[in-house]
Amino acid sequence: MSIARPVTEPLDAYGPPTDDEIRDQLDRIRASPAFDAPDRAQKFLCYVVEEALLGRADRIKAYSIALEVFGRNSTFDAQNDPVVRIEAGRVRRALEHYYLLAGQRDRVLITIPKGGYVPAFTRFNELTPKPIEEPAHQLPQGSRPRVRSILLLSAIALLLTAGAWIVADWPALLQSSSMKGSTPAYNTPIMPKVIVAPFEDITGIPSSALLARTLTDEVISQMARFKEIVVIADKSSASSTATPATSSGLPLYRLEGRIRLDDDRLRLSARLVNQANGAIVWTKPYDAQLGQRDVFDVETVIASEIATALAQPYGVIFQANASEVLENTTEDTRAYACTLSFYGYRAALNKQTHAAVQQCLKQAVYEFPSYSTAWALLSIIYLDELRFRYRLQPPDQPPIELAVEAAKKAVELDPGNVRALEAEMLAAFFSGDVSNALLVGERAFAINPNDSEFVGEYGFRLALSGEWQRGCGLISQSIARNPGPMEYFQSAMALCSYMRQDYHEAERWTRTSNLRDNPIYHLILIAVYGQLGKLVEAQGERRWLEANAPEYLEDVHKEVAIRILRVEDQALFLDGLKKAGLDLSVNGTSDAVVAQTHVSRNDEHLRPEK
Repeated sequence: MSIARPVTEPLDAYGPPTDDEIRDQLDRIRASPAFDAPDRAQKFLCYVVEEALLGRADRIKAYSIALEVFGRNSTFDAQNDPVVRIEAGRVRRALEHYYLLAGQRDRVLITIPKGGYVPAFTRFNELTPKPIEEPAHQLPQGSRPRVRSILLLSAIALLLTAGAWIVADWPALLQSSSMKGSTPAYNTPIMPKVIVAPFEDITGIPSSALLARTLTDEVISQMARFKEIVVIADKSSASSTATPATSSGLPLYRLEGRIRLDDDRLRLSARLVNQANGAIVWTKPYDAQLGQRDVFDVETVIASEIATALAQPYGVIFQANASEVLENTTEDTRAYACTLSFYGYRAALNKQTHAAVQQCLKQAVYEFPSYSTAWALLSIIYLDELRFRYRLQPPDQPPIELAVEAAKKAVELDPGNVRALEAEMLAAFFSGDVSNALLVGERAFAINPNDSEFVGEYGFRLALSGEWQRGCGLISQSIARNPGPMEYFQSAMALCSYMRQDYHEAERWTRTSNLRDNPIYHLILIAVYGQLGKLVEAQGERRWLEANAPEYLEDVHKEVAIRILRVEDQALFLDGLKKAGLDLSVNGTSDAVVAQTHVSRNDEHLRPEK
């Protein structure tokens, strides 16, 4: 994909990093204590980076690395000697550790994607997105049946408690976030804590003992990237039933694991225990055949699965405590309850619940001005005023500006918070700064690819920007790994199928999403029915729009253009609407002229993918 640079920004802000910038970044990484890698791993990194910069990426193979870096002779056999794979895994982990700790504000990202040893170089863009007058709208999110009851309880509890807080106005919120002397006792609110105990080695050999330690460390690292919980590394391997059962009113959990290594077969039994009563909240076995596989890859896969299952929004911990916390909210837990209620609101997308959640989040950031996650969720809920038309009363300041400011504050407080980066990505996208939105999204994805809520949202941004194959793949991955509300992403998959011209599959996905209260659901169905020749059904969907959201029919080109960015993709979607019988002209203007007007505005930000 080729991205056009806005003329008001520096020419190098969106382009690929230069060779000098990459070499400077390499020197910065190697000089940092956060890049914890031995000499051999450092030589490995220098070699692959320099070879890539010299245009010899095709020569970066296990064989050449073994000879040039590790001094192996010409008889080297990569199948029987795993030295290159082991060092590559070590370098990947060291780079990841560096960017999580010391390199969060660096301008250049150096990675070594799995599946090979050729490095990738990406520029981080820290420019602030600029708002425009016509922000975009977006498909809404629905709910998955097995968590619907918890999410609806969240919304109900919020409506009962939100009125107890006195909500500050926006200037007061921003002022409170910068006042040093008025910060409350807690910089961030109380959140659930998870103690990760050292995994027990029941095999009793050196290799299994090492594996138990490194896998424990990897699980801690992966879980700590989710900012809705607090992860504590326990140095004691003994089961700690005497540990306090709660954390100031919230459940306290303990993650335990037992590792058995039989030849090349690894088995891990993991479980999450509620310290209050010793109840096992979650348990799962993991099996892996090592053989020729990189041990680091096995550890990463297992740790990712554990972290995703437990720590993500709508995950095990969310489902285990959401109802209890929201039904028994105290002064100490009220701010955390607001974040739970946000996810509850996302299941039903009710206007009245939206207003209550917004009030609750505004008060949360007023009471806890350093609470990055609450600022991020507040930014997203401001965007919902636009994309879901939740403008309940005329605002003093445009919601897009409020969303941009809140997202900026969230990232300033915690540059490694994926929820904050998600808010920044969405604020940039709906402000029209698509190129910056995708760069922010890529950065967040590099930090935590296990956050399936974010992965789906980022995939949707990529798809709508023209990267349909990768974007739709990420959306599909999110649906598979996220136990939360999926209707929103199912609608995205309907659009993916439509763009592949698989209209029957698009109809199936749209029916599955069942977002009958949202206008975009009906607009997609009209396009699908138009392509399938189901004109009676299309007329039924059109009548719904005329009765419930007539503004979507006033300028269909604009509604399409602010969501779907490539010219050819817009044309395909509009073709379905036209076949369904929609009049695509505006005030007598021809289809072609109207389409070109909207297309040219989007084309300033994004060029079609080559």
